[in-house]
Amino acid sequence: MRRGEVIKGSATALVTGGNSGIGRCYARRLADLGYNIILAGQNEERTRQTAEELRRDFGVEVRTLTIDLAEADAGGRLFEQVTADGTEIEVLINNAGTFCYNDVLKCSTERLERIICLHAMTTTLTCRLFGEAMARRGHGYILNMSSYSLWMPWPGLSIYSASKNFIRAFSLGFAKEVRERGVKVTALCPAGVATDLYGLPRDWQRFGVRIGVLLSPDSCAKRGLKALWRGRKSSVPGWWNRLGIPFCLYLPMWALRIARKYTLRFQR
Repeated sequence: MRRGEVIKGSATALVTGGNSGIGRCYARRLADLGYNIILAGQNEERTRQTAEELRRDFGVEVRTLTIDLAEADAGGRLFEQVTADGTEIEVLINNAGTFCYNDVLKCSTERLERIICLHAMTTTLTCRLFGEAMARRGHGYILNMSSYSLWMPWPGLSIYSASKNFIRAFSLGFAKEVRERGVKVTALCPAGVATDLYGLPRDWQRFGVRIGVLLSPDSCAKRGLKALWRGRKSSVPGWWNRLGIPFCLYLPMWALRIARKYTLRFQR
């Protein structure tokens, strides 16, 4: 059997933000491995379409949950909705995320709260609740989507990079706490991925993948699951990205000022 593969329909995976981009690719790869899928997201129509696609292509059971995961109590409500009928989650993919490229003083307080709730509060609560059930059974997998930007606390990325830094730091500690109870936890820290998250035009996305600057969503999901099955606590896809971490951390302020002039147009 392939790594991570199960008898079709014998286990269930929950993917947040699984209706597009990297999340959709996680859902497809897990369905191909035999997992029934639960998709949780805010866009009801897109989630429904993805569910129909998974049923058609892989013949697995797919449930959809429409929920705003950027609310403070979303993690608890998600757990209740998923487990109300006795469903047990074998694989949890905390993929839902939002991007912000703007100075803190130019962000509304509501947007700051939503970013922190989604990336920190919801991730923590789902790990706590689903992780407890996994530990009680003695097995389970959790993958939390962090970001390469955690090493890039630059102007415009302050809140986003800090929230993604939290995800990685939390995941590393949590992984050590639950490992002896049979639960594997991984934080994936990809650099640029060709999705609509950053607001890049599709032509730019395709060109970025072609020249190797961006990962395709499916390549990112493939590498994330590979790290999860292998029990990696943290993973940065691409050796070239790992080599670039010191450069990101110690980039001088004069270089940041030059870069800032060219990136202001992405503020939103």
